[in-house]
Amino acid sequence: MASIFADLGTILSALATRDSWEINTALGQPAAWLFGLMVMSVGAALILALFRAVPVLDRHLERVLMVAVYLAIAAIIFVEVIRRFVFSLQEPWSTTLPPYLFLLLTWFGCAFNVKLRAHLAFSEFRSRMGRGGQLGCLVVDNLLWLGMAWIAVTTTLRLAANSASNFQILLGTDHVMVWWFVILVPVSFTILAARAVENLFEDLRRFRTGAPLIELTTLGDS
Repeated sequence: MASIFADLGTILSALATRDSWEINTALGQPAAWLFGLMVMSVGAALILALFRAVPVLDRHLERVLMVAVYLAIAAIIFVEVIRRFVFSLQEPWSTTLPPYLFLLLTWFGCAFNVKLRAHLAFSEFRSRMGRGGQLGCLVVDNLLWLGMAWIAVTTTLRLAANSASNFQILLGTDHVMVWWFVILVPVSFTILAARAVENLFEDLRRFRTGAPLIELTTLGDS
C-alpha cells in the first residue's frame, strides 16, 4: 500500500513538471488506476456541482456537444466532397480529422444515453419485479457504468500521455496534435460517471419516496 501511494506521488510530481515523457512513464505504474479513480471522482463531483449551479448545462450539455461535433463532421465531408469532385482539390486532413471527431461524438452520446437510461434498460422485464429488485438492478447498472468509466478514464489518460510524449501529429497537418482529441475521451467518460452518480442518487430518492423506479424512455426525452 505504501508503494502505491509513493507511485501516486510520482505521478503527481510528473504532472507538475508538465513533461509528457515523465507523465507517460509515471502513468505506466499500477498507481495509475488510483490516479484514474481520483480524476474520475473529483471530475464527476465538479461536473455535478456545475450542473447544480447552471441547470441549463444539466439539460443540454451532451446534446450541444453532440450536435456541434456532428455538424463539424458533416461540414467537412460535404465541403471536401465538392472540392474533390468539382475542383480536384482536397485538404490532407479531411480524411484524418473526422474519425477523431466521430470518437468524441460516440462517447458524448454514450453519456447522453446514460442520462436518458436508454442503454439496454430492459424496462418491460424490470417493471414486473418488486421494488427491491428494481432498485438492485438500477444500482448494478450505475456501478457497472462507473466501473467502465474508471477503466476508460485510466487507460485513455495513458494513451493521451503516450501520444503527447511521441509528438503524434494529426496526419495532414503540421501543428495539430493527436492528444488534443484523445484527452477529450476521459473527459466524456467523466461526464458519463457524473450521469451515473446522478442517476444513482435519483433512484435512491425515488425508492425512499415511493415514486416509480422504472420508466420507459426514448431518445427524444430530455
